[in-house]
Amino acid sequence: MALRAALRGKSGLAGLLSCSSHGRLCPSSSSISQRNNSSSAKLIVDHDQTTGVAVMHMQSPPVNSLSLDFLTEICITLEKLEMDKGCRGLIITSNQPKVFSAGLDILEMYGKSPERCGEFWKAVQEMWLKLYGSNMVTIAAINGSSPAGGCLMSMTCDYRIMADNPRYSIGLNETMLGIVAPFWFKETMVNTVGHRNTEMSLELGLLYKPAEALKIGLVDQLVPEDQVLSAATQTMTKWLAIPEHARQITKSMMRKPTIEKLCSNREADIQNFVSFITKESIQKSLRMYMEMLKQKKA
Repeated sequence: MALRAALRGKSGLAGLLSCSSHGRLCPSSSSISQRNNSSSAKLIVDHDQTTGVAVMHMQSPPVNSLSLDFLTEICITLEKLEMDKGCRGLIITSNQPKVFSAGLDILEMYGKSPERCGEFWKAVQEMWLKLYGSNMVTIAAINGSSPAGGCLMSMTCDYRIMADNPRYSIGLNETMLGIVAPFWFKETMVNTVGHRNTEMSLELGLLYKPAEALKIGLVDQLVPEDQVLSAATQTMTKWLAIPEHARQITKSMMRKPTIEKLCSNREADIQNFVSFITKESIQKSLRMYMEMLKQKKA
């Protein structure tokens, strides 16, 4: 089915996402089917209809890697929540120990056909469009490490709270894998931490410890690990107290240029990704990285 990001029945940013109808995503059989406490193989969604806040717990073992199936499930869940007028806020967190999300699944980019790579990249775009353009208040409750695509997911949110644990890290480290972050990754980070911090971060593939991430504005708040979710809930209350229409219009004003840039270049971005990721030199870099990970596990 086509996931239509021009979400009917709501105004504001959702209307900017009509471009996403170009990408077709097939729903997985385990996607959530109803409100309140909904669960699937890889997601648990707790929707408190009294407060209008949903908490989406990612639980795709071992490290919440963003595979095509997982991205599809996330997108379907986000669309259902967006269209539910009773849901005004979304907190995203992880049920996997020590990790928020390890980012894009390397196995989706290694040894795959150009068609499969294109389908995967459409799903990555779709996830970003739905989160960055959401009318809901979105808070990332980062209770573990969040490199690469996990960092991107965090940056799409309105507010980021991270566990104050020096063993955890966050950042767009794509260059360390021999991959170049696309323009909309870059612009999301520029919008978050500024041009110079983004330039340093992307060129060097930096991962920041929580205190460093707070210093440059990559996260907004640090709390003890066992208080991440409660802090997110408290912060959500403050955001929901703002008149909703004014907040949504302001969010649209801030994010519309970046969203529209991807919308107007979406197919070209897919082709650029497929052309790049299927190069033998890039496949070799990914193969070496996977071998390094296997050695570390051994």
